[in-house]
Amino acid sequence: LKGKVFRGGAWLGTGSFSEQVIRFGRNMVLARILAPEAFGTMAIVLSASSVVQTIMDVGVREALIQNSRGSDDEYVGAAWWMAFGRALSFWAVLSTAAPIIAKFYGNPQLTALFRVSAVWVLLDGSLSTRAFSAIREMRFRSWALINHGGAILGIVATIVLSFMLHNIWALVLGSGCESLGRFALSYIVCPFFPPFRLPLAAIRDLLKFSKRAFGLSLLNLIFSRTDIFVLAKMFSARELGLYTMAVFLAQTPCGFILNLLGQTLLPTFSQMQNDKTRTNRVLMRVTSVLLVVGTPVLIFVCLCGHWLLGLFYGAKYAGVGAPLRVAALVTVINILNGQITTIFYAVGRPQLHRRCVLISSMMMILSIYPAVWRFGLVGGQLAALLAIMAGFFFQVIRMRSITGFDTFAYAKTVAIFAGISLIAFSLFFGARSVVSFDRPVPNLLIGVGACLMAGGLGLLAYLKGEAKFAT
Repeated sequence: LKGKVFRGGAWLGTGSFSEQVIRFGRNMVLARILAPEAFGTMAIVLSASSVVQTIMDVGVREALIQNSRGSDDEYVGAAWWMAFGRALSFWAVLSTAAPIIAKFYGNPQLTALFRVSAVWVLLDGSLSTRAFSAIREMRFRSWALINHGGAILGIVATIVLSFMLHNIWALVLGSGCESLGRFALSYIVCPFFPPFRLPLAAIRDLLKFSKRAFGLSLLNLIFSRTDIFVLAKMFSARELGLYTMAVFLAQTPCGFILNLLGQTLLPTFSQMQNDKTRTNRVLMRVTSVLLVVGTPVLIFVCLCGHWLLGLFYGAKYAGVGAPLRVAALVTVINILNGQITTIFYAVGRPQLHRRCVLISSMMMILSIYPAVWRFGLVGGQLAALLAIMAGFFFQVIRMRSITGFDTFAYAKTVAIFAGISLIAFSLFFGARSVVSFDRPVPNLLIGVGACLMAGGLGLLAYLKGEAKFAT
């Protein structure tokens, strides 16, 4: 099992890393070609589309991976019809609601943007579900070629279109190219022909898992997109675009890590779901490794976020360093929380994660407007920080009843790395007072020094913990 995980992780890691690097390069290029308003408008399109999409989510991929018969032809065919039916319904609803959403935001252009974007969902819903079975069987190379290969094709297309169109349609059409690339590659890499007859028994079986996860996607959306909905009404498209790009800079590594670990650890934990001791041990080790890597990066972003934005996107983005710093902290907590979520899915109890997301969503709804009204753009991420901390605390406590997890040892591990980070940050933040804040090179060097110090101390703490575990 360990060999399969590492071999699969190598494929997924290579594919995901390549995709994220190219996607990040794309954003650097687009930030200098397109106006911030284009990114703000696209954020509205993606967020509003996600509302309809997640309401109709039935968790096809997760249900197929978790099911013991997920590789059977009958179940693969059932999953395809479920995914396609959901996508067709989404297309119809969003196409009808497009003028209403456009009127709400006072932007007539949104009608056409929504209707075109809805077409791409039909392609996503028609993927070969044999590709999902490949994940279950831990044949990650196939999924990496489909998912990341299609994404890379779309990213390249977006860059080309941006030079030709110089407007938001480059983003919309580029997104369509991603969907088209994944669609085509799914049938090339994992050939599959949907059955003409609906496999009703298999559909009912897969829906049992979906019922336990019902509403989860919508709650996740409320947590992750409420800031966009609120900021879109309170600020201009330009300011929203600046905020979106800053937050995306923090979310890029988050997406890479969550996708990589989720796709490898879900089938891994599924196969060891009856071995609670082993599950707990793997969770603790994965968490420690994530903290060793994540906390130094967090410190670097907190010290140098202003200069990173100016360097990557241009001077006009440098003013949104505060949202970036808070978003980086949200990202670290979200990644840690994601590993517990994977275990809940692996043991067939996604409803536990639904309660976590419900808590986060309620916290987000209650805090977002006061936070934005009081603190401006950064308030969007401050509300997200409160929300993810509440949900994270709940999931850690729930792990104790699921696997007998030692929550005290977990809290102690997190506290040690948090203390190391605080020490490194305080020392180098104080050292920064002797240099001019307007000079980028000294500030970046200070950030690198803090990152190395936190990483070194964190690695020592991790090795010490491993030595105790071995004895």
